[in-house]
Amino acid sequence: MDDARQQIIERLESLEIKASFTEDLLDQLNMTIYRQQELIDRLAQEVIQLRRQVPEGGGAAPRNLRDELPPHY
Repeated sequence: MDDARQQIIERLESLEIKASFTEDLLDQLNMTIYRQQELIDRLAQEVIQLRRQVPEGGGAAPRNLRDELPPHY
């Protein structure tokens, strides 16, 4: 019976270690998601500001691709 009890204790300790690592990983992932959301929010604000800077109808004029060719063509 001592052998079975020792195996159970070892398995329990192993599970506790895995749970601890899992909690640490979850905390790291949550922090990563939090930072990514902050970045997304900042980028969205920048897009809004850039859209405000573009004049109405800006970029709506048809482009001629020949105007974009380098001079040597």
